[in-house]
Amino acid sequence: MRIRATVAAVSGALALSALAVPAAQADGSSSYRTDVAKVQEAAHAVTGKTAYTGNTGPSGEPYDLDVTFSNIKVNAGKAIPVGTTKQVTVPVTYTLKHGSDVDITADDFLTGPYLYKGSFDAPDNTLFGDYAASCTATSATAASCKGNVDIYPEELFNSDAGAWKAAALAIAYNGQDPDDDDIDLSKVGIADQGGFTSPNIQRYSRLTVNASPEPVKKGKTVTVTGLLSRANWDTAKYAGYTVQSVQLQFRKKSSDTYTTVKTVKSDSKGNLKTTTTATVDGYFRYNFAGTSTTPAVKATGDYVDVQ
Repeated sequence: MRIRATVAAVSGALALSALAVPAAQADGSSSYRTDVAKVQEAAHAVTGKTAYTGNTGPSGEPYDLDVTFSNIKVNAGKAIPVGTTKQVTVPVTYTLKHGSDVDITADDFLTGPYLYKGSFDAPDNTLFGDYAASCTATSATAASCKGNVDIYPEELFNSDAGAWKAAALAIAYNGQDPDDDDIDLSKVGIADQGGFTSPNIQRYSRLTVNASPEPVKKGKTVTVTGLLSRANWDTAKYAGYTVQSVQLQFRKKSSDTYTTVKTVKSDSKGNLKTTTTATVDGYFRYNFAGTSTTPAVKATGDYVDVQ
């Protein structure tokens, strides 16, 4: 785990995610994201200092705030699937420790979790919450905090699927107005710490199945088709997930348990097709085990009447 008191200049994909306001926040109901980005960007000139040295930065640069973080837990450790249109709110809990000179109850003290892709010092993408976290003091210098990371599909690229890291930050404005163009950032403190474990962010998956003919005579061939697809964040549509192993499963009408009949692979468009022999009435489904970038998914069983 590493600690940084300041953050590298916001650029590229990071600038897109940290500075752009998602549509759901266009009404200005929360300026938390943009305020945080402003302070982080201003702090880049002194990247690389240790967590807290007691120094005040040069005019226009935030100073190092005596705050550290631990025990960050993202989404209860569960993977985070994201589709093409809906916002996904990810709960995060963490412990905040602070110096005796830091007033975490001040109206202009803010803290919150975030997720980042790539390196901590120069991330490829960063995802914040729409609002600051809330904290409950557990001692004179520690607090238990709860916050969210709000993920909007338009913030993501397909290359973002997979491993991410978690981080948390705190900002003490000390009476400075973050919306003031003439803000004196040398009076603003910031602490930022990354390197915490986060579950993967995944491209939401879909799976269909169709067994035919219906009805079918016993001993005859049943053809089972389907489509395995997943969210394409680059196009905001769903696209076939190609060359993936998928299990064809069957359960008898009188049973609650599916058994695997065979394993097939999706084609170049994500389509699935195979045949089997009709024996008894029951349900066919496809079952995809998932990958690091795409969650597991089961199709709803399709009933076949065997006569």
